[in-house]
Amino acid sequence: MLDLASAKVLAAGICMGLGAIGPAIGEGFVAAKAMEAIGRNPAVSDKILPNMIVAMAICESTGIYSLVIALIILFAI
Repeated sequence: MLDLASAKVLAAGICMGLGAIGPAIGEGFVAAKAMEAIGRNPAVSDKILPNMIVAMAICESTGIYSLVIALIILFAI
């Protein structure tokens, strides 16, 4: 059977594994659509790139939240 230390490591690994999939897919989708829009109309790249960076930061915050939860599981429980 699993003891508490093994269960904590397993839970933190699953938390980070599942918590990193969403931001990775989201950031890839945002970047793909931004590059597609810039490819269609390069003149608006000055407006698209800052919005893309903000959208990627919002997507990445989910990964950071899962990292915080994984660290809580490892060190506070």
